[in-house]
Amino acid sequence: MATTPAAAGRVRRAYPAPVRDGDDAFVPLAARIGAVAARHAAEHDRDATFVAPAYRAMREHGYLRLPVPAELGGLGASLRQVCYAQAELGRHDGAAALAVSMHLHSTLTQAYLHERGASGAGQVLRRIVSGDLVIATSGGSDWLWPDTVATVEDDGSLRVSGRKVFCSQAPEAGAVSTCAVLGRPGPGAEVAHFSVPLPSPGVRLEETWDTLGMRGTASHDLVFDDVRVPAEAIVATRPWGEFGEVLTTAEVHFAPVVAATYLGIAAQARDVARTRALARAKGGTAPPTAQRPAGLMDARLRTAWWSLTGALDDLGPRYACTPDTLATVMIAKREAVLAAVEVVGLAMDLAGGGSYFRRSPLERACRDVRAGTFHPLTPEATLLYAGKLALGDPGLTE
Repeated sequence: MATTPAAAGRVRRAYPAPVRDGDDAFVPLAARIGAVAARHAAEHDRDATFVAPAYRAMREHGYLRLPVPAELGGLGASLRQVCYAQAELGRHDGAAALAVSMHLHSTLTQAYLHERGASGAGQVLRRIVSGDLVIATSGGSDWLWPDTVATVEDDGSLRVSGRKVFCSQAPEAGAVSTCAVLGRPGPGAEVAHFSVPLPSPGVRLEETWDTLGMRGTASHDLVFDDVRVPAEAIVATRPWGEFGEVLTTAEVHFAPVVAATYLGIAAQARDVARTRALARAKGGTAPPTAQRPAGLMDARLRTAWWSLTGALDDLGPRYACTPDTLATVMIAKREAVLAAVEVVGLAMDLAGGGSYFRRSPLERACRDVRAGTFHPLTPEATLLYAGKLALGDPGLTE
């Protein structure tokens, strides 16, 4: 039976700023999942194994259907509420939070499409509710220029071959949302977007994920070998090298959820460092050499969280997924990721040499938080994209 937000009670918040009523409605649920994830986080990081216990808790308590509309059997969380929940989950285990963010942003995308009358979105959302369908994506590898190739059959179906990397939560996923170029990759080509059930004939998982950080996400490769994709599974097409409506919509929902996840990791690092600094304080008062980094951590966390919530305010409840909207959330993600990296570094300085040991949660946070700089749009690409829009470019390409 799913846990309701009220049932878990109030918990200590991962985010460092006041909230409006209802923003943190699902934070207690995230804390309950996080308590399970935290017990196994060091083990999964050490062995680079998937955060399966956290996902079992997510299934048990309904976290996987968090953004599904209530009328379809979900918990009805808004994009803003998902961000608050993910910040809390990130405080407990960054890998579990990042892995499920891929499913949650895809679910948010389907909820957005369903609200606007898109055919098929409601069916996907019902599958998430009834079967706890987990959706993986390959957007981190495909991006605007996929090199996976599809040939079109006489009946309109596709035959797809290629390799997808960075497929987070691949061992748990029931389907992957992906794309392939029709014919030869390059300018003028067309890209088809579709989903593929997992497992499907011709799809195999290769366990390649052995990385610096986020080791529990199991972001393995999925290899496609002449995989048949029915014509009805093709949801959209776009020009090769351009966002198109489908990728813009996905990224608008991706950026805030991931930004919140990294801010949660940083908030926990701040808390750990603060506790250690107070334990060393003489006469109960920390010296100025500790006070300044502590103040800087809070300043960076607050401004980054204000950037994220301010971006969501700019979107409003009836936002449209446009290039301008994409720039808004990507600028917020940039600020969140860079702040998170800085805060974790400050936390290690404040905590002292003990943070350099592998047993320290700050050591893991230091590695995990740096993954944020690689998600598209990267921090530098975000500035270039925002600058293009400011100078009159339509924002169809990165």
